[in-house]
Amino acid sequence: MTTNELAEARHQFTRSPDDARPAQEPLPRERGLAAALRPYAAGFAAVVGLQVIGAAAGLAPLLAVVELGRALLAPGPIDPGHVRFVVVAGAAGLFVKLLFTAASAGFGHLLDGRVQLTLRRRLAARLGRVPIGWLSRRRSGELAKLVGEDVGAVHPFIAHTPGELASAFVVPLISLVYLFAVDWRLTLITLIPVVTALALVPLMMTPARLREQADFDAAMARIGSSAVEFVQGIAVVKAFGGGERAHRAFRDAADDFVGAFRRWVHGISPIAAGMQLALSPPFVLLIVLIGGAALITGGGMPPADLLPFLLLGIGLTAPVAALGHGFDELQAARRAVGRIRDVLAVPPLPEPANPVAPHGHRVELRGVRFAYEPGHDVLCGVDLTLEPGTVTALVGPSGGGKSTLVQLLPRFADPTSGSVRLGGVDLRELSSRELYRHVSFVFQDVRLLRASVADNIALAAPDAHPDEVVRAARLANIHDRILELPRGYDTVIGEDARLSGGEAQRLALARALLADTPVLVLDEATSFADPATEQAVRRALSTQRPDRTVLVIAHRLETVAGADAVAVLEDGVIVEHGRPGELLAADGRFAALWRTRHAADSAESGEAAAEATEATEATEAAAATVAAVAAEVEEGERL
Repeated sequence: MTTNELAEARHQFTRSPDDARPAQEPLPRERGLAAALRPYAAGFAAVVGLQVIGAAAGLAPLLAVVELGRALLAPGPIDPGHVRFVVVAGAAGLFVKLLFTAASAGFGHLLDGRVQLTLRRRLAARLGRVPIGWLSRRRSGELAKLVGEDVGAVHPFIAHTPGELASAFVVPLISLVYLFAVDWRLTLITLIPVVTALALVPLMMTPARLREQADFDAAMARIGSSAVEFVQGIAVVKAFGGGERAHRAFRDAADDFVGAFRRWVHGISPIAAGMQLALSPPFVLLIVLIGGAALITGGGMPPADLLPFLLLGIGLTAPVAALGHGFDELQAARRAVGRIRDVLAVPPLPEPANPVAPHGHRVELRGVRFAYEPGHDVLCGVDLTLEPGTVTALVGPSGGGKSTLVQLLPRFADPTSGSVRLGGVDLRELSSRELYRHVSFVFQDVRLLRASVADNIALAAPDAHPDEVVRAARLANIHDRILELPRGYDTVIGEDARLSGGEAQRLALARALLADTPVLVLDEATSFADPATEQAVRRALSTQRPDRTVLVIAHRLETVAGADAVAVLEDGVIVEHGRPGELLAADGRFAALWRTRHAADSAESGEAAAEATEATEATEAAAATVAAVAAEVEEGERL
């Protein structure tokens, strides 16, 4: 993957979700969700309004039954016209309820789809603009859960909760008005289960319950991340007999999840059970019957007035029941929204208010210091100049800061202090588009898109002619391999075929060569390539654009020997810088690294030669044995 790919992605992501206007500055944390949902306020109002009408109309059948019962039980003759009116009103109310609740549910789900799309686009935009250092400290499972599960967790909050809460409060409110008009004393008795359930709600919000819920969420996140890491790494660890160790982390995460889940369930189950019992229809009916029987036997209420309380009294518990049943979903949505808001609040690398264009493509690092965490510098005052038309090999022991240094050139992060300059201009004064027109970057670990081979190569130059794509593939020594694929350049990677590590690297190099930027950064970009491919790539880099500035992290002696300059980075400091021959003659740190690597290469060559000799001897011995057996068989046939 080159920085041109990242640049294009970032450019696309910095566009508004709904139009082509540039994205605004990051929203303040406390307003992130409100800003995301504000454009859909009219939609939420429509969902609630339709549900209110449907819920109110849904009471008509129940009230019709109540009025029919009271009319039939009342002394005197029955009015047929009144009965017909009540029946028609009940049927009409049922029809209106079905129509409006269906419309509310449909609009709610459409609104949910639009909101989730907006949130995912905002997350993609922010993740495309945050510093790479911030991303590197997050697990892939954590980010996948954020974009997938956390965004999906807002579905109940948007598609169901507004309508359900509106219905849960409108129906009891209208019922209460009606029941108070019938008998206020029995109405108060009917509210006893509701008051009992509400008294239990604060017990669900105690610090202990909230802490158990937080532990449960953290355990869920850990098991998700461990599962992703386990699946991605199992092939490697099993190859070295580490299958048991590989799934130990996943097993420990699963055990932690089980323990957190048990603690959460044990803490909340008694409270939830008490609320469920208080709001259950049998308990509500029992309270209504006891209170109604007492009032009827005392002569304070006619028997016919008990009917509406039996039919409508159960509905008075709906608000608390809705809150109780949806409590987990609402809490999950609230926590998910908090995590989404945290990511939306991560500040991207700042863009200059007045961008400046570089003059040339000389790269200069002046007093560069960088730390992923305060007080722990990875680079400790680096001074380095990369002249146009030269290849500089960056060498040094592992952990010295080489990868960190090269990631500053495409501005994956800004220096803690000092500056990185391109053409005399600080990278912080360049716009992202201008920067990525000048700088390409090829990772050691290449990520290819699930797209055609041609599209993967042309990712940084989507308007490139097919002949230019083929030329770049030839320069990267991958053209012949592409022709062997099922559909050639139209082969979809990951579906029609899969490429090896070396082939993927060559494809990424073809992408960088097609981009043809004046500055190219290679982080061990030919580590999987054979010597012939590496020589072909070096020739392509030198002949395609003689004035190109190249910085390459190198370990192979051939790469170092072919460089114009070598910079030795050790413990975050450039300890040597000069031509390879001069540094070898100086017999300093580079010479020591050279001898160590040369000895390692010689040992590998010796082992390879010994293995080849043994194989040759074994082959000759086997041939001799076969010849002897054949001679014996031939002799036996003659006899």
